[in-house]
Amino acid sequence: MPGRTGRVEQERERRTSLVIGGREMALVVRRHPRARRLSLRLPVGDGSVLVTIPERAAFADGVALARNNSAWIEAKVAARPKRVAFVPGAVVPLRGIDHEIRHVPASATPTRAEGGSILVGGGEASLPARVEAWLRREARADLASEVARLAPGVDRPPGRIGVRDTRSRWGSCSADGNLSFSWRLILAPPPVLAYVAAHELAHLIERNHGPRFWALVARLGGDGVAEARAWLRRNGPGLHRYG
Repeated sequence: MPGRTGRVEQERERRTSLVIGGREMALVVRRHPRARRLSLRLPVGDGSVLVTIPERAAFADGVALARNNSAWIEAKVAARPKRVAFVPGAVVPLRGIDHEIRHVPASATPTRAEGGSILVGGGEASLPARVEAWLRREARADLASEVARLAPGVDRPPGRIGVRDTRSRWGSCSADGNLSFSWRLILAPPPVLAYVAAHELAHLIERNHGPRFWALVARLGGDGVAEARAWLRRNGPGLHRYG
């Protein structure tokens, strides 16, 4: 019969809920092998509270940390920008410029950007899905173009390019050279998308974030790297409120 320690090691995560400001929120308490202390954060976009605890900590300690910081959580939630659904009349940034979503039911042409609007045909019920699908295609096209432009600056050709809706990172580079990006980069100004493309291409050569890596990013991305990084730190979380 396994002892208590064995059971603790097998259980990595526990989910419950807590009430913050009269609203029920999901609470996830998660063990992490490298955690040295309890930490609390609100992941962007999913409406939950995440507590990370060390291997040997009790889940009850994580729950207590969240409950004891309910005022902080409530203030953070209140300060978040409101979510913007992909519905007619909503204003969303496209390549850093605000566009209004307009429903054109009789339009036989595909979703497109025109005159400061995103024009969407077809039925209204499926409009949000069509807008997101179109934004994903636009992101893939822009990223593929940017990767192709920058790729000659590295000694290793990139693999496949994928777009996802990642929460914790804007891009990634696998060991076999495949690149993955957040489709939400299409909402940011083009220099920001270009910086993330340069960042992941640099990982084809330099797998860490040491001085040689950042020197390569600067060579690929040019003078706009520092400004694009600052923009992403400042405004990136807000991109997750769309859709």
